[in-house]
Amino acid sequence: MKELTVISGKGGTGKTTIVASFAVLSRHSVLADCDVDAADLHLVLKPSIRKRENFSGGSVARIKSGYCVACGKCEEVCMFDAVFYDGPGNGSYPKTFRVDPIFCEGCGVCAWFCAENAIDFSPAINGQWFISDTAHGPMVHAKLGIAEENSGKLVTLVRNRAKKIAEEQGLDTIIVDGSPGIGWPVIASITGADLVLIVTEPTMSGVHDLERVAGLAGHFGIKTVACVNKADINPGMADRIEEFCADNGLSTTERIDYDPAVTKAQVQGKSVIEYSESKVAGQMRRLWNSIAGMLN
Repeated sequence: MKELTVISGKGGTGKTTIVASFAVLSRHSVLADCDVDAADLHLVLKPSIRKRENFSGGSVARIKSGYCVACGKCEEVCMFDAVFYDGPGNGSYPKTFRVDPIFCEGCGVCAWFCAENAIDFSPAINGQWFISDTAHGPMVHAKLGIAEENSGKLVTLVRNRAKKIAEEQGLDTIIVDGSPGIGWPVIASITGADLVLIVTEPTMSGVHDLERVAGLAGHFGIKTVACVNKADINPGMADRIEEFCADNGLSTTERIDYDPAVTKAQVQGKSVIEYSESKVAGQMRRLWNSIAGMLN
């Protein structure tokens, strides 16, 4: 079983478009959308959800007003200014403390120091994850709640479930739509992958972001290749990117041109492979054949 992770230094480079095409072309793969902060692979693959589970990436404190003696210890020890002396009274005390769940970082210090056991410290629901069926194979994906944290932990959960499904169904490839950038979700997306494909674009931002994300993959010693998407928009910059890759020992693959057919396919909820036999569809096929050869 091999795992391919497709990432980019920034959003909007086209990695999900490429992953959707790979899903159609691979035939024996499990798909994992690990861009949990802004998942969109489902918009193209139209998954049918068969399992839905809540995700808890941490805990949150809540003061039980009936037990609170308004001693103020929780407010004293909280390092995040999340405790306020304006909670409801309880018959013995006209006013008690409360914890603002937005400010609470889930450290648990207040619950630890509360002598009255008046603080409930329970798992927080930060999002949901799903196991779905698509026309091109099983898919594991997730949705992190608005302003929620621990996306790296959720990414790891999604990848682990995808591996389990691949083992159970005897599928030989896992294709991961990773997160953009170089933060924890990206690290969680690429750690242990057999091959990383970096999708970039022919702009100054594309060059700089490629440098950063290639450095990240190199730090973990993961085999990495790069693809310039929408390359014909600025061929000179595409050449510069490929020169940078050659100078830094990074392999490059098939260039992908800009084509309105990609957007039209997305509007129809399809990959460009399913939508038309355009030039870009042929480039996607050659790109997949190249990547598949590297995985074998």
